[in-house]
Amino acid sequence: MSNSKLRAAEVLRDTLDALGADRIFCVPGESYLAFLDALHGFSGIDTVVCRHEGGAGLMAVADAKLTGAPGVVAVSRGPGATNASIAVHLAEQDAVPLILLVGQVARDERGRGAFQEVDYGRMFGSIAKGVWEVTEAGMLAETVVRAWRLSLAGTPGPVVLALPEDMLSDECPAPTGVAPSAPARTGPGDDEIARAAALLSRSQRPLVIAGSGLDRPAARAALARLAEAHGIPVAPTFKHQEIFDNGSPLFAGHLGFKIPARHVEVLSEADLILAIGTRLGDVPTQGYTLPLAPDPRQPLIHVWPDANVLGRVFRTDLAVPCDASAFCEALARMTLGAPPERADWARRANASARDLSAARPQASDDGLDFGIVVRELARQAPRDAIVVTDAGNFSSWVHQCWPWDGTQQAIGAAGGAMGLGVPGSVAAALRHPGRCVIGFVGDGGVMMTGNELATAAVCGVAPKIVISDNGTYGTIRLHQERDYPNRVSGTDLRNPDFAVWARSFGAADFALGLGDDVAGTVSAFLGETRMAVLTVRSSAEAISAFTTISGLHERQRG
Repeated sequence: MSNSKLRAAEVLRDTLDALGADRIFCVPGESYLAFLDALHGFSGIDTVVCRHEGGAGLMAVADAKLTGAPGVVAVSRGPGATNASIAVHLAEQDAVPLILLVGQVARDERGRGAFQEVDYGRMFGSIAKGVWEVTEAGMLAETVVRAWRLSLAGTPGPVVLALPEDMLSDECPAPTGVAPSAPARTGPGDDEIARAAALLSRSQRPLVIAGSGLDRPAARAALARLAEAHGIPVAPTFKHQEIFDNGSPLFAGHLGFKIPARHVEVLSEADLILAIGTRLGDVPTQGYTLPLAPDPRQPLIHVWPDANVLGRVFRTDLAVPCDASAFCEALARMTLGAPPERADWARRANASARDLSAARPQASDDGLDFGIVVRELARQAPRDAIVVTDAGNFSSWVHQCWPWDGTQQAIGAAGGAMGLGVPGSVAAALRHPGRCVIGFVGDGGVMMTGNELATAAVCGVAPKIVISDNGTYGTIRLHQERDYPNRVSGTDLRNPDFAVWARSFGAADFALGLGDDVAGTVSAFLGETRMAVLTVRSSAEAISAFTTISGLHERQRG
């Protein structure tokens, strides 16, 4: 780049471009108009204008999940930033690199309680890896580079940059020497691998808990080689079921939200846990019981690139702060003798997982069991379809029924944020316009961010959205019926006509209910070339893939 002077807004644009950012999601605001002006006519960065900052932020999170690079979202001060905070929290919970650019009030107004003024360091300090307010234009390029690299380092996560609106119009030298750089992926030491091999060689019932740190093609392949080399069952963590072949005899089930206790009991028989590429949060550990916090019942090997995570919650026999893929590769190369009992252990773990996926949809008179529709979609969808799941009990059927073979791409919110489904589908369709993108969302979540179908229409992409319309906030209703049976309060929903709603965005509309032709409707839905919405009048009685409301009541009485 030249040494000529530029506006700070142009420096911001050029620095992001040099780092490899090719798309920015935004809702416009007067506090960063100079940056929007700098993007005008600039072909290096696609500016996606969204309808709500929450949707824009969730699109950026989804985009980062697909690319591995930081997602970038730009919002205005005050309400814009607070609306985008859901994405910052989700990025922290899901270990996703994210850059949030916030237009800030002018520098001479700071600290005076100016219109929409917020102290972003205090606001985001507990959920962002870094929060910086750039008051000097000459420091802007340096700070952007630092933010980009910090978002990727160690445990990936969100970084927030507050940009005073008057600073963006200041002149400063053009950035020089900016280049994209991936964080160094460090491998395990020879001593660490030797210690891991020694623990594994003595284990009859080892279990791999595999997480987001293995969600790259090479890392997935390394995980499969490790499992096959030593006959170790693999249980993927919540919302990462796609990283390991669910048809493998070494598949030990998905450590999702509230899976049946009988399966957890089987996996708890493990005499060694290798937690690889996961921080071991409360959902995959089933409430910090697998392994048990703070003192696991079995030896624990924990592999995560950030040493600050290791040993923080669990006593760990071997903590390895390194790249998860490199650890899998190194341990897979070790020649170890597997005790004969290990094969029987793998069969039992796999059989328990198979029992869960073999559960059949149940007949109800209040709507379709959503599993019927998910199974048909899984049967007819292209093998390389990208699957996006919002938060909610309806997604349990997707985890249970989809034929994950270890190669497909999926986007979900391990942090449990409702509203990812539609924005995530739009982001995936933008990133992969030639592929089928299927977004699963409940009637609660779709009304939070479904307005981003307008963004899809403007951008000319055609995601397929499947709505489970059961008239209730399903996950909360399940907990309510379990703890306060037959005392429904605050969880019922009165929904709009989703067919009319879909058509208002220019989408093709499809519907399914009791007695309808599921296979034929699914075929027409998937064959539609336009954006399409399939509304399933689903059963509230069949509240999740693993239980019913009447079953919850029976257990309560028992």
